[in-house]
Amino acid sequence: MNLKNPSPRLLPFTMIALGALIAVKATVIVRSAAFGPGEPARVEAAGTGVVSIAHASPANEPRHTPVQPTSAPPPPVAPSPAPAEPGMSEADRAILLDLRKRREELDAHERAIAAREAVVAAAEHKLAGRVDELQALQKRLEGLESARAARDEANWRGLVKLYESMKPRDAANIFNDLDMPVLLQIMDRMKEAKAALIVGSMQPDKARQLTAELAQMRTKANTPGGSRGG
Repeated sequence: MNLKNPSPRLLPFTMIALGALIAVKATVIVRSAAFGPGEPARVEAAGTGVVSIAHASPANEPRHTPVQPTSAPPPPVAPSPAPAEPGMSEADRAILLDLRKRREELDAHERAIAAREAVVAAAEHKLAGRVDELQALQKRLEGLESARAARDEANWRGLVKLYESMKPRDAANIFNDLDMPVLLQIMDRMKEAKAALIVGSMQPDKARQLTAELAQMRTKANTPGGSRGG
């Protein structure tokens, strides 16, 4: 056999073997992509008996990593809302603000009332002190009036005693010239026996006038609400 010029009859056979080998490789690649690596590929050359491949040798055949179909990423899960604190509506907020305003107004009103009560208490205390002063002054005036009345009574009693010790005619001569208010005070305090003797010695007109006014004065003194003339 001539090695430099191969026989023309071998060319068709070689081309057929190469075509079969390419077909086998293509089948292996397709099956590896469909079923994964490690799947044995067997190709028999029908009617030729030339090539039989049982397994792809890792040393001679490149291992093709099958492309796994990437699954779509799961849809993002929306985070569950955190339990919100109880909210407040605009109406509730308005009511709360109104209540707060009313509370402030009531507090201000209470403070104003407390201030007025303090002023009233101070005024009452001052008034009570003034009333005490007036009562003390009234008692003092009453004491002074009682003392004055006692002095006046003592003076009248002294005059009465003086005229009672005189002779009735001498006393009558004096009484005829006395003013009626003075004469009434003296005769009202005089003993009846002494007064009768003096009146009997007085001038008739003066005696009548004295008797009438003395009776009127005593009647008025005995009347409720009346007072003794002085």
